[in-house]
Amino acid sequence: MIEPVDVCVYNVQMKRATAAQARQHFSSLLDAAERGETVAIERRGVRFVLRAEHRRRTRKKVAPYFKIVDPAIESGQWTWDWEPGNVTFRDTTRKR
Repeated sequence: MIEPVDVCVYNVQMKRATAAQARQHFSSLLDAAERGETVAIERRGVRFVLRAEHRRRTRKKVAPYFKIVDPAIESGQWTWDWEPGNVTFRDTTRKR
């Protein structure tokens, strides 16, 4: 014996467009999908449904350029000047 199943019927608003209409109104169809609306595009009897996926953007971790820093540079006794292709170090302590 098969147990009865409750069936719910939903009234779903759907935007429909042909492929030619979709080309003309592509940005508005994408906006509708982003708002959560169902968007269907039909071409030669095949239905394509658009839906938006919201993903978080993640930043790639950048490896530090310098792995070891000299304590004299860290304390401010030395600094460097940088030009494309050239790094020069200079002493920041006062000379007598």
